[in-house]
Amino acid sequence: MIYPISIIGSSVLRKKAEDITRNYPDLDQLIKDMFDTMYESDGVGLAAPQIGKSIRLLVIDASPMEDEDPILKDFKKVFINAKITEREGDSELMTEGCLSIPGIQEEVKRINKIRIEYYDENFVFYDEYYEGFAARVIQHEYDHLDGILFVDRISPIRKQLIKGKLKDISRGKFEAKYNYRLGEKKRA
Repeated sequence: MIYPISIIGSSVLRKKAEDITRNYPDLDQLIKDMFDTMYESDGVGLAAPQIGKSIRLLVIDASPMEDEDPILKDFKKVFINAKITEREGDSELMTEGCLSIPGIQEEVKRINKIRIEYYDENFVFYDEYYEGFAARVIQHEYDHLDGILFVDRISPIRKQLIKGKLKDISRGKFEAKYNYRLGEKKRA
């Protein structure tokens, strides 16, 4: 199943997501559907709140970026109940975009090394370190689990300059090549 993407202005994007257990209903199917939705939308990551589910689940497939960073070869992962426990290293500015905010790309400063604890799709526990682009993608998707959007991390001046565009997007004034949901309204 391909889910519609929740667009900025949807209340689910501002909620702190809840942990889940291995008994979460149809978890395997949900994970498959999230990957399918992400691929259909041309994304490299997708968090459950972006499909209207306020749970701590995110999927990432950054392997298409392996030409830019060989570490990303075969970087396809599921993160359940993730918790970033350390952030270290330098802050780096990089342009980010988001399926939930179509048409907007902005420079976001993020720490370039993280440590994260999580469970995979089989509920095997991991405690791992990531850096570079992998750390950035994880942090971007992880923010969704805490109700944070990448535009919350841009400079106040830039945020003020795009305020009108963000309001327009929340009202449906944008183009996207994927299904989306405005607030509680779905568009196919």
